[in-house]
Amino acid sequence: MYAEWASRLDGAVVWTNTPSGSSPGRVLPDGCMDLLWHEGRLLVAGPDTRAYVTEGAPTAWAGVRFPPGTAPGLLGVPARELLDRRVELADLWPVAEVRRLTARVNAAGDPARGLEEVVLGRAADTEPPDPLLGHVVAALDVGRPVAATADELGLGARQLHRRCLAAFGYGPKTLARVLRLQRALGLARGGVPYAETAVRAGFADQAHLARDVRELAGVPLTELLGRG
Repeated sequence: MYAEWASRLDGAVVWTNTPSGSSPGRVLPDGCMDLLWHEGRLLVAGPDTRAYVTEGAPTAWAGVRFPPGTAPGLLGVPARELLDRRVELADLWPVAEVRRLTARVNAAGDPARGLEEVVLGRAADTEPPDPLLGHVVAALDVGRPVAATADELGLGARQLHRRCLAAFGYGPKTLARVLRLQRALGLARGGVPYAETAVRAGFADQAHLARDVRELAGVPLTELLGRG
């Protein structure tokens, strides 16, 4: 069973997941990064460019999902270094500190709440994220073209691309594609017909939507939504 709720860290989400079936899980690209707890270990999920498929026996997970572009400042590592990766937190932070934090989370009784406390403590000692990153996400999330977004922010195309690599792990075109996928899934899950979903989400047509879903999610849209 999956559950999530708003974190006390602005824009972040705390979540837990205990799969009930034996089929692989599928985590879709969303522009975000997560701090994870799994079997007593702390890990970081980097930004994805394709679906991440979990294998093996179902086990409990907990996490804090950061808004797009905000995790690198908290973690102290550019997003591009974690692209399509899951890594131990001890690979990024001092081992002694991670050992202490892991013990604290494991002793909390509720790993999700323990993780949130770790994140809040880190955020208190970290500079707030660059507000420009929020403007980038907001513009691309409503379908604004990359070139227009760069112009509105007073950035050159190369400047925007470099900023996006560090903050999101990939360039603005890929970020726009990921955000468009999430818009489409929200519409389709709400019962909007596929053809209308494609138009409203910013795809050229339904065939374009189908291609992007298969490329980014790894399965057809009907299968992804459980309608196959």
